[in-house]
Amino acid sequence: MLPGKIKGFGGAMDLVSNPSATRVVVTMEHTDKHGRPKIVKQCEFPLTGKACVSRIITELCVFDVDFKEGLTLVELAEGVTVDEVRAKTDAPFKVADDLKPML
Repeated sequence: MLPGKIKGFGGAMDLVSNPSATRVVVTMEHTDKHGRPKIVKQCEFPLTGKACVSRIITELCVFDVDFKEGLTLVELAEGVTVDEVRAKTDAPFKVADDLKPML
């Protein structure tokens, strides 16, 4: 529960309860309204599930998530650089050898 914001988690537990058998894709804005990274090293809010997201898609890029290896940048939006993504991402990430443009 987020104080003053959200009263419950809804049905998300069904999606994240078996990460080895499901694929959870998160679509989100890369930064908050103040320009702060939303992809962070450590979550500050309660988690619905841990190590359950397979892919993160933002307006800037696409990350694949490996539960042991972490984030890998696999696609970039047109006009966006790896340096820009690094500046707007708090969590560490690798860049795929075959980095592709977002379609």
